[in-house]
Amino acid sequence: MATAIFHSFPHSRPIICEARGLIVQFPEPLNQKADAVLISNGIELKDYSSKQLQDSDFSDNSLIITMEEGQRQKILSEYANATEENTRLLNELVGDELEVMDPYGGSVQTYGLCYEVLKVSIEKLVKLLEV
Repeated sequence: MATAIFHSFPHSRPIICEARGLIVQFPEPLNQKADAVLISNGIELKDYSSKQLQDSDFSDNSLIITMEEGQRQKILSEYANATEENTRLLNELVGDELEVMDPYGGSVQTYGLCYEVLKVSIEKLVKLLEV
C-alpha cells in the first residue's frame, strides 16, 4: 500500500519507489484487503507482484524505508549493503511518534487504519524528498 500511496502524490522530480518484502517465498499478487482499501480511496495498483529484497536493491542512491524497527534491524543484520544511513524507519524520517503497524492478517478495517496512517506519513515523506 505504501508504494501505491507514494505514487498517488505528485512529484516535482522523478523518484523510483518500489515495494520489497523480507520473506517472499514466491511472487504473490496484492493482498485483497489492501487492494480493496486502495480502490476505495481511488488508488489502483495494477500488475503488482511481491518481490524479495535483494542486496542488489541497494545502491548509492537507494533509501530503504521500513514501517517497523524490527524490519529495519532484520535488514541491517541480513543484508551486506544495508547501513544505518540507507535503511531508515518511516516515522523517524517524517517526525511521527509511532511506527506504522503491519496490518497483515487483520480485518479490512485494520488495513483501512494502516492506509490512513501511511497516507499522512507518506505525504510528509514526499514533501521531505522534494526539498
